[in-house]
Amino acid sequence: MAELNLKQIIDRLNAEFTGETRKLVFWYDDKAEFAEDMETVELQNAKIYHLQPDNQFYTKYFLERVDKTTNYLIYAPFPKPDVRDNHLEDTMLYSRRFFADRASLLSVDLGIEEKYKPVIEKHIKFFANKERTQRFYDLEIENFNEENILVGLLSAVCKARTCSFEEVVRIVLTDGELVDNAFLQEFEKYDLLSAFWQLCEQHFGYTDTKPSLERLLVTLFVTYTGRYVQAELPAAWKSFVSYKSGNIIAFLDSLMNSVLYRDKYDALSAHVAKGLNVLSAFAGMRVDDLVECDTFLAVDQVLVKWLIGRLVSEDIGAIVNGFTIPELCEKRAKMHFGRKTGKTYQMLSSAYSMVKEADYHAADGLKPIIDRYLAADYNMDQQYRKFYYYYDQLESTESFEPLRELVENIYTNEYLACLLPAWNAGIQQDAAFSAIPLQREFYNANLRYTKERTVVIISDAMRYEVGQELFARMQDDPKCTAKLSVQLSVLPSYTRLGMAALLPHKTLEMTDDFQVLADGILCDNLAGRQQVLQSYNPDSVCVQFDDIKNLKVAELRDVLTKRQIIYVYHNQIDARGDKANTEDEVFNACEEAVQEIMDLIHRISVSGNTYHFIVTADHGFIYKRDKLTESDKISGKSAEKAFVNRRFIVSKAALEDDGIDHMSMGRVLGNEDSKVVSYPVSSNVFKVAGGGANYVHGGSSPQEMLVPVLEFKMERGHMETKNAEIALVSIVHKITNLITSMDFIQSDVVSDTVKAAKYRIFFLSEDNEKISNENSYVADSREENAQKRIFRMRFTFKNKKYDKDKQYYLVVYDEESGLEQWRQPVIMDIAFADDFGFGF
Repeated sequence: MAELNLKQIIDRLNAEFTGETRKLVFWYDDKAEFAEDMETVELQNAKIYHLQPDNQFYTKYFLERVDKTTNYLIYAPFPKPDVRDNHLEDTMLYSRRFFADRASLLSVDLGIEEKYKPVIEKHIKFFANKERTQRFYDLEIENFNEENILVGLLSAVCKARTCSFEEVVRIVLTDGELVDNAFLQEFEKYDLLSAFWQLCEQHFGYTDTKPSLERLLVTLFVTYTGRYVQAELPAAWKSFVSYKSGNIIAFLDSLMNSVLYRDKYDALSAHVAKGLNVLSAFAGMRVDDLVECDTFLAVDQVLVKWLIGRLVSEDIGAIVNGFTIPELCEKRAKMHFGRKTGKTYQMLSSAYSMVKEADYHAADGLKPIIDRYLAADYNMDQQYRKFYYYYDQLESTESFEPLRELVENIYTNEYLACLLPAWNAGIQQDAAFSAIPLQREFYNANLRYTKERTVVIISDAMRYEVGQELFARMQDDPKCTAKLSVQLSVLPSYTRLGMAALLPHKTLEMTDDFQVLADGILCDNLAGRQQVLQSYNPDSVCVQFDDIKNLKVAELRDVLTKRQIIYVYHNQIDARGDKANTEDEVFNACEEAVQEIMDLIHRISVSGNTYHFIVTADHGFIYKRDKLTESDKISGKSAEKAFVNRRFIVSKAALEDDGIDHMSMGRVLGNEDSKVVSYPVSSNVFKVAGGGANYVHGGSSPQEMLVPVLEFKMERGHMETKNAEIALVSIVHKITNLITSMDFIQSDVVSDTVKAAKYRIFFLSEDNEKISNENSYVADSREENAQKRIFRMRFTFKNKKYDKDKQYYLVVYDEESGLEQWRQPVIMDIAFADDFGFGF
């Protein structure tokens, strides 16, 4: 903004003297810039009184005794004297002061003390632009001192929303380049660059003869690393260690834990890691010394390599800094880089569970086998599934191949190879089909006498361990009562026969041309199944999952209204596994199936006025990743007409060959059927034309025949939801003003599963004294753009002396529950009286 000219000054002076009340206006022209001009200036409604350094007392007498009615501009061509030397100080208390320079005008307008005006004058070029000036005003700084002014100028240049040096550094490092940084160029333009580097020394202990952002960044990361790595840092790093580690840790913690900035942190971390060759440095350290460090991804790379080595060596008793292998995996997955390494640690944890059971021995007898499977052995199948689920999501798997081979060998050659022959010996026992409830008794056992509307979800190929995961996840819902039981499927364990067994029936039969009938009705499609179901319960219906999952509320209620029993057929797992080109995606399908079923249950319980659910399956499955060899395949040729599948053959006569067992269909179906089902006693398969043999079902194994039965009772009107949460955006660890504004972000978008919430936000002392006003905020935004979910809160603090050595907190309370959601420690460093200064 250009310097004021004489005409502008006269116009402004005339404006000062409008009105009927007598006015005195003092103008100290520090550099006597207008002394000559004022000799000839005439004002419209006032006289000019020329003050001299030695006529102050007379002037006081003149203005207060001689002429008490005339308006006067008291012009002094010298700086205002100190209070102790100024006889006119009390007169000035009921008068006004006039300033003709931009710095003075700004100082008066902002409430900046006279002694800090030189700071404004030094950087007056900054205020030559209205937008920049307004940004400085918008920071709402109170209790100005030299540091606040400089930080405010830097903040305004960076377009920060708060007056915070940490926020300035955050913007400089994350929104600009390390070389030829645009913000640093702007700082230099307004003579602020030296102040920036001085503040870096004051806040972070960074000092350098030729300071640079690159070296500042290295200082931050090396200092942070030095606090958490228990070993001695490399000699080349030591010169970067700062004495202000506390401030640096707080700064980087805020950066890495921020939803908005964590990706920027990762990029900066990778840059420093490359420059310092961090991976090489950490590779030479003991893993115990690295466990607590979260600065670089290289820490996880070293730990993962070590974990692979321990697992491949089957060293399941290894301890790292007091942590077992699964405890270490859990810990690291929850740390900052867990967003990138979490899947790897989940996979390693599953591998550990597999390796731990390497020396597997099956129980003796069908009932003991079942009991142990339900209590523990199902976990082998579940962890094998989890291992590949996470393995398949990794970008590169080359380094994990030895571990994968070990897991595959344990699962196939030690677990399945031992369990399946024992199972098939047990299932031949006379009491085998009375050991647990039978699938063909499902309707009578679970639905025949039910009086409340019940939704039965039949998920094709949901084996027991997948059902167990669904059970565990539904148990986490406090408004859900969950039960898990098991039933023995039919044999062969395949879809047509399993689906028929789940219907009400008096007779279940397989015809000589291998069609499946329930009470004489063909039920291999939806219409046939509904015909059978409605013959027992007219107020029932059969629907496909895909046909109801996206129905509008009114349409969903139309399906459910006046219905007693609703069979919903869900086909996620089998649909993917039965196709050769997608069978390796079957474990992904299991995860999706669990989530889809949970979502449907919650939606129906909320929108469909239905609260009783049963989830079961027609059969399970076996999946192994390694391709089958010829030795895994059985000829299985039958002379007469037969129903041939990879895991079973139904024919008039039993197949007699090594590795094959058989059972009469009459025993399976509870009738006089003379046909025989033959099946491998191991996980081997019959030779069948066509691709795809890793995913199989239809045979006799716990994985195929132990079918989960889950019962869920939901509380009325309940849906598993969570509150929309809020988080701090501004990097604030120190409060320096009695009035402070801070930026927050609503972390989650309000949706069907995220509900709006109201929060109370204020500051507390460590003695639970409330030291600020209380703000309320309703987190109800549905805005997808995270930047548009940012909001600002203004806090006014009690005007009191704060102890810098005491702890104070920003706290957030859920208004509905009254519970504290989170707290952020801060230092109260509000200056009073003469407690000002830059402190360089």
